Amino acid sequence: MDVTSDTRAETGAPPAHRAYANAPQLRREMHRLLALGAERDGRRAWPVTGTPADVDTAAAERAWLLRRAALMDRMALGGGSGPAAAAAETAGELVRYDRRHPGLAAGPYHPDVITPRPGHRLYVRQEYAAWTAAGCPGT
Repeated sequence: MDVTSDTRAETGAPPAHRAYANAPQLRREMHRLLALGAERDGRRAWPVTGTPADVDTAAAERAWLLRRAALMDRMALGGGSGPAAAAAETAGELVRYDRRHPGLAAGPYHPDVITPRPGHRLYVRQEYAAWTAAGCPGT
């Protein structure tokens, strides 16, 4: 099930086109997330400009989870059950992370306020919009 503007009024989440207005092109973001994932998992060395000791690991992990969930949500907006299922799964991962680290959430609504499964994608949109408005902390 794709989540669009039908339920966003109840949650305060911005519509997808507004939440992702300043998001990088899908292909560019996909490549960047693959590189960040390799650094995160130790399959690739950290860039010369930064080391794991220089990074707030909780904020960096959250930024990676948020960007990945947003990418999957954007891909799912095109339709299809496969992308929608992947978007729901990555959104759920962000929700679980934010429940364990509530101080990192940036939007007006805590993940438990947006409880239904489709609402997790709405939560991603809320958090992505707040994250970009805050200057993309953790990256």
